[in-house]
Amino acid sequence: MSRAVPRPRKTLALVAGAAALAAPLALAAPQALAVPADGVEAESGTGSYTVTPLRFTVEAGGRSCAVDADLYRPAGVDAAHPAPAVLATNGFGGSKNDGSTDAIGKAFAARGYVGLVYSGLGFGKSGCLISLDAPETDGRAAARLVDFLAGGLAADDGTRVDFVTRDGAGDPRVGMIGGSYGGAVQLAAASVDRRIDALVPLITWNDLAYSLAPNAADRATPGVFKWQWANGFYLMGEGQPLLVPSLDPSRINSLGCLHFVTDACDTVRLLNSGRYPKAETAKMLAYARSVSPVSYVDRITAPTLIVQGQADTLFNLNEARATYDRLRERGVDTRMIWQSWGHSGGQKPGELDLGQGNLESSYVGQRVLGWFDRHLRKNPTADTGPAFAWYRDWQSGYGTAARVPALSQRLYLSGDGKLVDNRSKVAEGARRYSNWLVPTSHSESSLAGMIGLPDPRPYDTPGTHLGWTSAPLTEPVDLVGAPKATLKVDSPATERVQGSGDAADKLVLFAKLYDVAPDGTKTLVNRLVAPVRVPDVTRPFTVELPAVVHRYETGHRLELVIAASDTAYFGNRGIKPVTVVSSSEDTGALELPLVQGRVG
Repeated sequence: MSRAVPRPRKTLALVAGAAALAAPLALAAPQALAVPADGVEAESGTGSYTVTPLRFTVEAGGRSCAVDADLYRPAGVDAAHPAPAVLATNGFGGSKNDGSTDAIGKAFAARGYVGLVYSGLGFGKSGCLISLDAPETDGRAAARLVDFLAGGLAADDGTRVDFVTRDGAGDPRVGMIGGSYGGAVQLAAASVDRRIDALVPLITWNDLAYSLAPNAADRATPGVFKWQWANGFYLMGEGQPLLVPSLDPSRINSLGCLHFVTDACDTVRLLNSGRYPKAETAKMLAYARSVSPVSYVDRITAPTLIVQGQADTLFNLNEARATYDRLRERGVDTRMIWQSWGHSGGQKPGELDLGQGNLESSYVGQRVLGWFDRHLRKNPTADTGPAFAWYRDWQSGYGTAARVPALSQRLYLSGDGKLVDNRSKVAEGARRYSNWLVPTSHSESSLAGMIGLPDPRPYDTPGTHLGWTSAPLTEPVDLVGAPKATLKVDSPATERVQGSGDAADKLVLFAKLYDVAPDGTKTLVNRLVAPVRVPDVTRPFTVELPAVVHRYETGHRLELVIAASDTAYFGNRGIKPVTVVSSSEDTGALELPLVQGRVG
């Protein structure tokens, strides 16, 4: 049997794709300040500094790896007048020289911090294979750079530092900041090196198994392959010779897997195969989680300010929430901000843009400065802000709270296609949809932005989805967080094959929440969907939808949709009709985390 989405062709334009995929780090390129030559002083609006290129040879992951770095030294900082340090590296496909990475070194050096900015392993002029921020590889490499900041390791040219503030012998005062791939490496480094004093990971992952093949109903069941995002990054990594000529030989693996560690290539090949046998899938899930904070977050003690983007279909807000919750459960000083921008765009005026140097004038920038002021400069009066904050596009500034809003209202799925606020209002009825052998719903195309094409508005083809719609709202309703839907579906075609031992035989569906305007126009907030591979169609299951921050205006309606397919993901193998039956005694439900207003 064939599956709904054909196996994608590897036709991504690598050079254009690299720029497009690296750019969403969105720390933004600097506008006018170039990196000076070794020992030359640079001027900024805040302070002056020198930049010294350095090379290190470090042992990481059982290999000897070259690390290409730049050391930023503020004017007036010396052994008698030390300063704390900020360590940073690039997003996937970038290097120490891309605008979003060197902007970090410049921004913090201009504010009196020693900066050490480096190209991550497998990128720029740094050596070794791409190992997806594995703690024992990328984390250990970062720890060796912490040794340098402590004065215990010399660069390859013999350079040592004695001007970084220390908390003890061999223990420098150092924080880390960076986005996406440069965000996860902070958590990996802190899990193997407790000398790191503060973290600011932006728009990064908690669990790569969820990121690349999410299952919003059951993390233990293999999810639905996010083929566009995953293959874009994979091809960017394998296309390194086109992006960086004359690669360090340590960055070559084999003809079967050129620039990644073998387990990473095996993971992508399995996901692309569309077949998920039990043993191979268990190995894939174990590997993806081994290079993810979900597997090592319990070893992190460094105070952590998590910043995640609302416009992000690669690493959604739920990923940040998972890391945040676990750190706080363990008593780690942790705060979380949901800003506007992420890998899918969403930059708003006044939001953090290091290239514009707006740390002091942006909310997130002020929070970062306060975080480092408290934990690196040890200023006890520095304001580190509330536990949770979220950007509101309908109202100036951020909302704040002492905790993430809880689920506060339940709606029921009526047999007549309505969302009702009381079980007694549920009408009995059965409704049916079926998938086709091609995708019939669309949420996003991550490839469109890479090659400069417009992305069509989200749509669902009649007969291939079901929806439940609320009555028009009588007041504005503000939703902040991840809705949950409890569903029960009937699919005899799936029931016959779901026990085959190949997870690809289980039912796939996509849940999403639309904002329906009075004129019928539908908005899928930030193009976010919840892919589901149903663990067992004979039992109810709960779907955690992606968290959003959104105001539903007066007169608008909420619509919960379950669809048979999505162009951005692999789909069902074979035709699998689905029926949903509702009655007042047995019906699905939708729970909403509302901070203002009520539906119904």
